[in-house]
Amino acid sequence: MKNETVITKDPSGKQLHVTRNFNAPVEKVWRAWTEKEILEQWWAPKPFKAETKILDFVSGGLWLYCMVGPAGERHWCRVDIESVETNKSFASTATFCDEEGNINPDFPPMHWKAKFKSNGENSTVEVSINFDSEADLEKIVSLGFKEGFTMALGNLDEVLEA
Repeated sequence: MKNETVITKDPSGKQLHVTRNFNAPVEKVWRAWTEKEILEQWWAPKPFKAETKILDFVSGGLWLYCMVGPAGERHWCRVDIESVETNKSFASTATFCDEEGNINPDFPPMHWKAKFKSNGENSTVEVSINFDSEADLEKIVSLGFKEGFTMALGNLDEVLEA
């Protein structure tokens, strides 16, 4: 199975679609997205690394983390987890914030819906990210979202092979 990240923009201009295959069963891929110890190994594009302050991966839970750059700079993000169906899907809203989780209003929220599908010993993750406006989507894309998320998903391949 070819593991290529495909990111496309919805014609409405307010949604990104991400599709990625993995050479691992869906349960293992799910754990990599929802367990701190595994998530931190792949989430950030190199040379950045992810550090979690809080992770409560349940409906109504929170993931508060930062991406730490090579010079020690920290970029904080909070993910409010809205719904979870174990091994199948989750919905969340991600926003940039400070270390305490206070939202930075200069950056738009990203509304995620991730679906996990089993293909026998392999799996597919499909993510739809909705934005409040096309300008919001373009702002996130201009920050390098496509390149960074593609790199992170490549990191996940390495983690799943270990």
